[in-house]
Amino acid sequence: MRFIKMHGIGNDYIYVDCLQETVREPEKLAVRISDRHFGVGGDGLILIMPSDKADARMQMFNADGSEGEMCGNGIRCVAKYVYEAGIARKPEITLDTLAGVLTLQLFPTQGKVEKVRVNMGQPRLRRQEIPMLGEGERVLGETLVADGREFAVTCVSMGNPHCVIYVDDVAHFPVAHYGPLLEHHPVFPRRTNVEWVEWINRREIRQRTWERGSGETLACGTGACGASVASVLNGRTDRLVTVHLLGGDLEIEWADDNHVYMTGPAVEVFRGEWSDA
Repeated sequence: MRFIKMHGIGNDYIYVDCLQETVREPEKLAVRISDRHFGVGGDGLILIMPSDKADARMQMFNADGSEGEMCGNGIRCVAKYVYEAGIARKPEITLDTLAGVLTLQLFPTQGKVEKVRVNMGQPRLRRQEIPMLGEGERVLGETLVADGREFAVTCVSMGNPHCVIYVDDVAHFPVAHYGPLLEHHPVFPRRTNVEWVEWINRREIRQRTWERGSGETLACGTGACGASVASVLNGRTDRLVTVHLLGGDLEIEWADDNHVYMTGPAVEVFRGEWSDA
């Protein structure tokens, strides 16, 4: 089975063109191929598939084999491949995901795509859309307790769930300790991604993410979108912000049309063959 390793600001996945290859039991394959010691190494597996309602379909699996609704960094890399492989060689394409059909604007240079702007759609702010148990329509500064510590959380769905928490010094926060506790907190029936955010100014925030099913990653595109929306809701930032992540920067705009737009790079690392598919 041929594969491509790509990343969006360090959020790396193994991609398989299922128009050319056959993948059986993708949940099990995701676990094996994502292993950074015995596999290729990555935050998960993404399949590029045919679609009857978009230029292509993206199916993603986290490193633990669980299927995710969307991946903001991953979808930019899918767009790069779809364009460069000639599946849809045009400056604007559509991709079908479990979070819906998304439109992406590509910025090719000499036939190669290095930057992509994604219309991530409208944020979902109602509690049941996240989903999260409890009372009240929105989750804005609500208290959650993990290992005896209280956190004020704001929750947003960008097609997948995000729990945003503000801290003073994100670089030294014990993400690895509290991340899994909140990911598996009983109020989140489908688990959740957790964003730890440090406010810098009205146009910048710094973020680390504990990703559902993968652990801490160098970047999370949907998480950056969720954190930006939460920052506007909490009155901390303007609607156009630069999000500084461990792997690099993303530009996020919650525009007047209520859609969130994410702009960032897509990078191919290498190609190879996997003999145990």
